[in-house]
Amino acid sequence: MSYADTLFINMCRDILENGTDTKGEKVRPVWEDGTPAYTIKKFCVVNRYDLRKEFPALTLRKTNLKNCVDELLWIWQKKSNNINELNSHIWDAWADEEGSIGTAYGYQLGVKHQYKEGMFDQVDRVLYDLKHNPFSRRIMTSLYNHHDLHSMALYPCAYSMTFNVTQENGQLVLNGILNQRSQDVLTANNWNVCQYAVLLHMFAQVSGMVAGEFVHVIADAHIYDRHVDLIQEMLQREPLPAPKFHINPEVKDFYDFKVEDVWLEDYVTHPQIKGIPVAI
Repeated sequence: MSYADTLFINMCRDILENGTDTKGEKVRPVWEDGTPAYTIKKFCVVNRYDLRKEFPALTLRKTNLKNCVDELLWIWQKKSNNINELNSHIWDAWADEEGSIGTAYGYQLGVKHQYKEGMFDQVDRVLYDLKHNPFSRRIMTSLYNHHDLHSMALYPCAYSMTFNVTQENGQLVLNGILNQRSQDVLTANNWNVCQYAVLLHMFAQVSGMVAGEFVHVIADAHIYDRHVDLIQEMLQREPLPAPKFHINPEVKDFYDFKVEDVWLEDYVTHPQIKGIPVAI
């Protein structure tokens, strides 16, 4: 049985049974027809995944790993803010006519800063520290730059990663915490979980480590009103065995990774849920 499924089911039940309904509040998102998009939300959900035990892909419905990794590399490797460099259409609603989402996500990771050791952007700073100062408690990134929020098409949702290395039985283990200010649980939860699990695997491999624990902290975990019935349908499904995760062992430089370098074996899932509405 997939642990990720069990955790997802428990999280959704907790939100639906113990969460706060925002109906009647002044909310920013709307549905395509202009109706306010209300949610049932839970404050500060914390989920932990041990990547040494299994890869946390849902089997209750399929998560498209290739598209997840494509967006991950678009942000962390290409450090791009232009959807023309992305192969999926998930950002189309927020891009301008030239394809830009403004000073958000990849743009922030690509800005260079002066450190004692030289000029680094945030990604290269993390990779440098993992190799030269792995036990530092200062290895982290942040996309939430208040100076640039005014020119972002969307404020970052998953906005911060903190990396922490432990030594266990002579092996360096890379752990990570993803902080997320807000999350649409149905559409984005497992997408983000799979993305940052892959990122930990990639960073660990190029740093001579193994991926350990991934912790996901969500400040506002919510289920939209028009998603409740779809979530209830998923909760009736029986979790299936977790897939096996593979990463190309030949890749030693993070910037050499391609979408094809990670894949899942024996990934059997329940049918995809179609027609999920997205609030904008």
